[in-house]
Amino acid sequence: LLHCFYLAQIIFAWAAGQSLESKEEPRTGVQNVFFWIRVLLSLAILIFAFAVTISALFAGQTTMWEGVPPGVTVFLFFGFMAIVGMLEGMQIAFFAVAKMSEEDRGKSTWAKKTCDVLFANEGRNLPGFMVGRQMCVTLCFFIIARVTTIKLNDGDDNVFGLSNGAQAFFETGLLGALITT
Repeated sequence: LLHCFYLAQIIFAWAAGQSLESKEEPRTGVQNVFFWIRVLLSLAILIFAFAVTISALFAGQTTMWEGVPPGVTVFLFFGFMAIVGMLEGMQIAFFAVAKMSEEDRGKSTWAKKTCDVLFANEGRNLPGFMVGRQMCVTLCFFIIARVTTIKLNDGDDNVFGLSNGAQAFFETGLLGALITT
């Protein structure tokens, strides 16, 4: 279901002016057709999941706390997703930097100061940061789950007027899991 991210990879590589390198053999014509079918199907599913969730959010059909306006909820969703993304990227970067020598860590003042803080106290700050990072990610996901979990109120129409079976599927939380992956 996540083949649409190959499209994002291709777009970012193109925007950066870099070619994609792979250890796999080049795809044949048939493999290329199936690859793009999976990418487009995955993209359609992701767009549909977003449409259902955003529609439910503006209709007040999510588990977001009462009194929070839909616009604020959308802002919170994208804001917390950005925070989670940055924290995940920092984890990867910090573990990669931990394997480098001080000379190879770059010349940027910010990079040097960050490494000084992370690797101070004989390297004991890095594990502490990782624990705090994980707690922050967990708390962000609690709020994101409130935003993306669909739950109809008594008397509400189904999202997009779809069947009760489709609505029951929407309320499993799988759409939110797909969006946040």
